[in-house]
Amino acid sequence: MKELDHTWFMRRAIEVAKRGWGDTHPNPLVGALIVEGGEVVAEGYHAKAGEAHAEINALRALGRRPHPGATLYVTLEPCCTHGRTPPCTDAIVENKFARVVVGATDPNPVHAGHGFDILRAAGIEVIRGVLAAECEDLNLIFNHWITTKQPLFAAKAGVTLDGKVATRLGESKWITGGTARANGHLWRRYFPSIAVGAGTLRADNPRLTSRLEGGEWCPIRFVFDGLLRSVLDKAMPNLYTDEFRERTIVVTTSHGGLGYVRKLNSMGVRTWMLSSTSPKVSFVDFRKKCAEEGITGVFFEGGAQLVSELLQARELDYLFSYQAPVLFGDDKGKTIFRGLRTEHLANAVRLEHVRHETLGDDVLTRGFVKYPEKMFVDEATFSKRSLIE
Repeated sequence: MKELDHTWFMRRAIEVAKRGWGDTHPNPLVGALIVEGGEVVAEGYHAKAGEAHAEINALRALGRRPHPGATLYVTLEPCCTHGRTPPCTDAIVENKFARVVVGATDPNPVHAGHGFDILRAAGIEVIRGVLAAECEDLNLIFNHWITTKQPLFAAKAGVTLDGKVATRLGESKWITGGTARANGHLWRRYFPSIAVGAGTLRADNPRLTSRLEGGEWCPIRFVFDGLLRSVLDKAMPNLYTDEFRERTIVVTTSHGGLGYVRKLNSMGVRTWMLSSTSPKVSFVDFRKKCAEEGITGVFFEGGAQLVSELLQARELDYLFSYQAPVLFGDDKGKTIFRGLRTEHLANAVRLEHVRHETLGDDVLTRGFVKYPEKMFVDEATFSKRSLIE
């Protein structure tokens, strides 16, 4: 293998970066390789915020100075400023790399390109943009957070070919196959938090953990319940009683009642009471609260009403749609998105930067949500027509 086969080495660096999957928030996933004579001699990845970056871990794994002519492959532009760790550009210059090959540019406009300038000024060849889209895709949450200072709101849906998420009687297990469901658990592991509505909690009593081969992992679990109707006198939902209950946060309003709030708190469940003139939780206020708490991403898994309202409010940033080769052909089957009146294609919601993946018999389509200039809420679904612009 030739040393200049940049694509092969960058793909390897991407796989190395994924070893930190879900553990680096609010920092990015980054992988690095040191290549000498056309062979990988050391690998490193960023494991956790506050700890060494990928480039430094690769140098530590090497255990010596790189040979003259060595190349460093890294999925993200090396940092050039002091944070909780020193800038990686200093270590790269000190170790006299001949060449640095980079995937994605730092998304922070304050820093973007400055790392490259420092390396070039030190006489190091810089090659940038190798598999840039794939490297950027590693950091959906980080890139959104660093450019907007807000968490990424993503939703997941398992749908039929005709867009249904359940039969008219509510049966939905399982529309998609095991491979697609396992992929959903992988993305649960990626996001620092997951959210459901009170209706889904009461109907399905989910656990909302990521269950993979390495074991079970619990994110922060949000329940949207403006009236606290999920707080039952008898059998409480799993999220309020299991061993991870201290990682559950019920998002509610003053319409829910302080007695229920005290009951949840006494069980170890946290509550966020957001101001609202109605029992519906404001997504704008929820996003603001997440940002204040340093929660960089939320994975919404239902139900249909919660996710539809998220879309209607133009607060959904990203969508994961798992489509199964199944047809209901039933107008009364349940859909994940509803409540919009889309009379013209120009008013349709679209996805951009789309990626597709075949998972067994199912297909995952995912991408960033792009809203039309004008979007109407359906009069038949809501009490009055509103224009969201």
